[in-house]
Order: sequence, then C-alpha cells, then structure tokens
Amino acid sequence: MFKKLLQHKFQIVFFLFTVLGFALIRNYESILFYDPLLVFFKGEYAARPIPEVIEWKLYLSLFLRYMLNTILSVFLIYVLFKNQEHVKIATALYVFFFIILMFLFIVFFKFFSDKVMALFYIRRFLIQPIFLLLFLPGFYFQQENSNK
Repeated sequence: MFKKLLQHKFQIVFFLFTVLGFALIRNYESILFYDPLLVFFKGEYAARPIPEVIEWKLYLSLFLRYMLNTILSVFLIYVLFKNQEHVKIATALYVFFFIILMFLFIVFFKFFSDKVMALFYIRRFLIQPIFLLLFLPGFYFQQENSNK
C-alpha cells in the first residue's frame, strides 16, 4: 500500500494543495471578498430585510470567488483523472452554470428580495465548490465504465 502511495505522491500533494486552497478561501472569505450577505445569512434572516449592498462590488466578489473555486476544482479534476476531455467538459459546465446562477441571483436580488431562501441557495452554489461534489463521482463513473 505504501508503494502505491509513493507512485501517486504528486497527485496526493496536488490534491492536498487544492483542498488547502478551498480551506483558505473559506477561512478568509470575509477578508478576501465583499459580501455583506455573509453576516446576514449567519443570523436570523427570515424576518429581516436584505441589508444595503454595493451591487457591483457584490457581483464582482461573487464572480471572483466562483472563479477561484472553479480554477481549483478544474485543477483537482485534472490531477485526479489526467483527462483533457474531463477538464473541457467541467470548464464548459462551470461557465454555463455561472451564467445561469448569476442571472438568477441578480433577478432575485433586484426583484424578489423577499424570497430570501432562494437567494440563499443560489448564492450558496456561487460561493461554494458544490459542483465539484457532483462532477467527481460523475467523471469517476464515466472513467470506470469506459475502461470496461
């Protein structure tokens, strides 16, 4: 087993580097990104109105955080599967989902701000690497079935 680990030492190091990157983004989110909704969603937000925000800064911040998570996710997919097709598909899906989610976020933020839970979940998909949790098993299953 130890020999197997040594064979994949670079994959393990890059995997740990990527996980550390996700942890640093999460740990320093309040310092790195402008997001007054972080504090808002930590409290009792169901009955409170959404706080005042500088919209362009919020949208830019969501974009930057999504891009950082996307870069780390695509890098992790490449490290684990060493397959350019998986990287291309994942990148295309990340771009597609970003366009859809940002559109929904802006629409809900501007016109349906009373729908706080919808805004919460759309934002959650933008700021957390949730798609990675869906893509990894999918690519693994695809790889295993193509090897048979």
